[in-house]
Amino acid sequence: MGSIARSFAVKRIAIIGAGPSGLAAAKYLKAESVFSEIDVYEQQSEVGGVWNYTPNIAGKTRVPQTNPQVPLDEPIWPKGASVPLFSNPMYDHLNTNIPKDLMQFSDQPFLAESLLFPTREDVQDYLVRYSQDVRNLILFSTQVQNVRYEDCWKVFSKSLGTNEARLKEYDAVIVASGHYTVPIIPSVKGIEAFHAAYPSVISHSKTYRNPSTYKDKKVIVVGSAASGLDIGNQISDVCQKPLLNSVRTFSPIKPDPRYKEELPPIVEFVVEDRAVKFADGRLEKGIDAVVYCTGYLYSYPFLDSLDPPIVTSGQRVIGLYKHFISISHPTLAFTALQKKVIPFPLSEVQSSVLAKLWSNKLQLPQKQDMLDWENQLLQEKGDTAEFHVLGTPGDGQYINDTHDWAMTADGPVTKEPPYWGKRLQDIRAIFADIRKKFIENGASAKTLEDLGLHFESDD
Repeated sequence: MGSIARSFAVKRIAIIGAGPSGLAAAKYLKAESVFSEIDVYEQQSEVGGVWNYTPNIAGKTRVPQTNPQVPLDEPIWPKGASVPLFSNPMYDHLNTNIPKDLMQFSDQPFLAESLLFPTREDVQDYLVRYSQDVRNLILFSTQVQNVRYEDCWKVFSKSLGTNEARLKEYDAVIVASGHYTVPIIPSVKGIEAFHAAYPSVISHSKTYRNPSTYKDKKVIVVGSAASGLDIGNQISDVCQKPLLNSVRTFSPIKPDPRYKEELPPIVEFVVEDRAVKFADGRLEKGIDAVVYCTGYLYSYPFLDSLDPPIVTSGQRVIGLYKHFISISHPTLAFTALQKKVIPFPLSEVQSSVLAKLWSNKLQLPQKQDMLDWENQLLQEKGDTAEFHVLGTPGDGQYINDTHDWAMTADGPVTKEPPYWGKRLQDIRAIFADIRKKFIENGASAKTLEDLGLHFESDD
């Protein structure tokens, strides 16, 4: 595979989003000490992205929701507030599903008093501390409205506090805005009429905050990934028993039928009797709530002028090399958009490559080679939601391969990205079992050793 002897004239860089991946990008670019301007645009008033909890302030849920081409998030102004809020998927009682040994950035451990699977509050505090040396680069309460390429990148933004519109030009743009904005609610027979008749019944996990609203109600939770399991367990403590869990694949371990019953996918909503029909023909009447825990679509409304488009169905981002560098516009990048990964260290290795690439210390493959890489992956996974899924051991291998790519750069090492040795790979391989043990032992352990788990050090 050949490389392009390309010379980038990058001095001014915009980062969209001050969540975990945006903060990592700012740190690696700053460490390079060659870029004259690094601006981080953040529509909220604090860092954290998805971890920056907001109360349930969401507007109406779109039902169904299968189209990624939606407008920008509308700011919501609580009474008397000087800055707006934006709804996000963070709920009241949430622990990470990743142990802190894996989750943390390479240059900042979690505090010793944090639980092994930190609370959302601990993660947000961690990110605020992580941001300290780049906070001066962040434009808070500033929403990016549009990004266009016209010989350079033109970023149109608006200060939400003053309503002032701004236009600034950049040589490169990193999109670090996450992919938890546009929820998926599938189009099922009868769902629109049902939602019109009962507008409070159907919701998405994005608007879930706590189980209190489901007390003594007949509830269906759709989905069995991490959020579906966690939210389902919380609701099952208070709802009418059993909780009905609609899944594509039944669990190999049958749940206790007193508390939860697994059912096949929903195939129809029936207005009469407030009923739901399942794929096996079963009809459940008197449904009080249906909570879809069905994930999100990729959506970047501020990039809708790009040609060719980067999003069509919302299942994946089109035209990226190694899941993060635009093949058509190599000065455009998307960090941490893969699924089923450990996102903090993954965003570090990607940011390290971008810092070296745009400072001309690292080269890209030929354009055709990058297209061939994407096409090969497309043949393997299809144009589906699986396209950006890495899983294990895929994410560990990706982190190490991207680390190794960054380390081939010319010149001194300015900030070395993480590399997973055997210890972290071993933890990653069984982290779901570790979380199960954490819960079984009262969800109070602060270290792996507290659970009687010992992994050999790489030293």
